[in-house]
Amino acid sequence: MELIEIFGYLSALAIGISLGIIGGGGSILAVPVLAYLFSIDEKAATAYSLFIVGASALVGGIKQHIKGFVDWRTAIVFGVPAIVGVTLIRYFVIPWLPDILFSINDFEFTRRMGMFGLFAVLMIPAGISMLKSKEEVTSNESEKVKYNYPLIILEGVVVGSITGLIGAGGGFLIIPALVLLAKVKMKVAVGTSLIIIALKSLLGFLFGDALTMAIDWPFLMIFTGLSFIGIFIGSYLSNFINGTKLKIGFGYFIFVMAIFIFYMEFFLNSAV
Repeated sequence: MELIEIFGYLSALAIGISLGIIGGGGSILAVPVLAYLFSIDEKAATAYSLFIVGASALVGGIKQHIKGFVDWRTAIVFGVPAIVGVTLIRYFVIPWLPDILFSINDFEFTRRMGMFGLFAVLMIPAGISMLKSKEEVTSNESEKVKYNYPLIILEGVVVGSITGLIGAGGGFLIIPALVLLAKVKMKVAVGTSLIIIALKSLLGFLFGDALTMAIDWPFLMIFTGLSFIGIFIGSYLSNFINGTKLKIGFGYFIFVMAIFIFYMEFFLNSAV
């Protein structure tokens, strides 16, 4: 095993630790870890990330369900169109995308640039969401849950499609939608979003990627297993570490990673 692969597996553990301490965000690092430390191409990296993100969110979602912070009706109403969106993207769109999307003179805009470029762009609002306190997304705690079905369905399809393209959960999009469109309490929105992320990511992977590409299951299980171990380590360390300060630091780290991905894909790799 090469040194860079050892660092990659340690990163899988670190992803889980960050999830255990701050409760989210860490899985967004799965794509760059898979792509740059294990040299996995963009199709497989985003596919494997879906499984890792979904499995990690499922663990968190179950914990929130036990605490009573999951609204299952809302999860189904929002989750079904999201599942449809991510599955259609992974089964039909991703396999169809050509290696080179378009070219201008000598410049070739590749599928990898498109997928990782979009991923880097969406890391910015994800990082911003890590810097905000949960109270900054306001809801009327006394207001009864009600559903704006057309907007919820549209939001679900959009979030699912984005998840399918970049392999990330999109919690920074789901939580505000649940608060604003379904009038769900903030704590419940956080727990419910984890269930939605788990369902759409895992089902999108199983009914999309698992049917259209060869999956390295032993590697995927080892990586996911290390993330799970990290989650339990992080949950224990959260008793001694200030999660709020760590969350802010992690938000800035996400910005750095977004710049790194953009540099790698649009400057370094394009110059090769």
